[in-house]
Amino acid sequence: MKAVVLHEAGQPSAVEDVALRPVRGHEVRVQLAASGVCHSDLSLRDGSIPTLLPCTLGHEGAGIVTEVGDAVTTVSPGTHVVLTWNVACRSCPHCLRGDAQLCDHAYDHAYGDPYAEGAAGPVWPGMGVGSLAEQTLLPAAAVVPVDEALRLDHAALLGCGVTTGVGAVLRTAAVRPGESVLVIGCGGVGLAAIQGARLAGAAPIIAADRVAAQLPAAVANGATDTIDASEVDVAEAVRDITGGQGVDHGIEVVGKPATIRAAYDATRRGGQVTLVGAAGIEESVTLPALSLMADSKTIRGSVYGASDPARDIPALAELARRGKLDLEALVTRRIGIDDVETAFTDMLAGAGARSVVCFDG
Repeated sequence: MKAVVLHEAGQPSAVEDVALRPVRGHEVRVQLAASGVCHSDLSLRDGSIPTLLPCTLGHEGAGIVTEVGDAVTTVSPGTHVVLTWNVACRSCPHCLRGDAQLCDHAYDHAYGDPYAEGAAGPVWPGMGVGSLAEQTLLPAAAVVPVDEALRLDHAALLGCGVTTGVGAVLRTAAVRPGESVLVIGCGGVGLAAIQGARLAGAAPIIAADRVAAQLPAAVANGATDTIDASEVDVAEAVRDITGGQGVDHGIEVVGKPATIRAAYDATRRGGQVTLVGAAGIEESVTLPALSLMADSKTIRGSVYGASDPARDIPALAELARRGKLDLEALVTRRIGIDDVETAFTDMLAGAGARSVVCFDG
């Protein structure tokens, strides 16, 4: 099969032929129909997220099960599934508290045995999924069945970006009807967060980005107001929109110290700041010490939208089926497997939301 393989961090990936090993007892083989190209794939490529190398990139995919191990009872050949990198063990302290997204073992499968062989030797699945390939092999707990009525190129987005963005608003921030929301960063996850704010009944929904070309997509996904962060100070613009108060919820989806600080400054006293973007491991942000006490703001991180894939992916799929969640609005372009490096170039330039690789057959 063809796969997008990364051999060295900081270097381009390449489309190569690899062969999957045989399916084991608790594993499934999936024929990929589509895979989103997510910013976390770029983070693996540039070394920000550690991974075993060489690896197949991609962790946001959907397809059809073609083979199952003899211990698998949850799916069978022909089942339409969304893939997830977060494989909760269901027994660690975090899982027992109901925080599956923080599972101590959710990522173990990404650092286990190689799943394939390439021309140069063993290959591992990036983030335990390896969805930028024609097929993949992963634990049965890493696939979530979805209704066959849902298009698989739409379902793929539920594997990461939509679950992360919508979940950050509905679950981590728990936005209530009528509360004001600012989303900083209008890429794929940011646009999903804007849709989450719309689903929550937030008003106003303010979108900010340094790339003005991203702002029309923010409006299409539910933003009521937009801010060109390359032209104006975000916090000042937010206060103008909110009558001087600031927003109830500042959602940061970029992962940069400057935008984290902007989200904090734009949030009202007593409001909540939710951090979705993944910053570099050595980056830090400075906040005014007195404000941390006197303004009584809450700052929360959001991993995978505080979501449990087994619970939330079917719910999001149902929202999409009923027309409440617009997955097509999140797709910038559909590409082939040979175009993934071009998608990374666009991502670095801040152009577009999601590129979706569609596989033939």
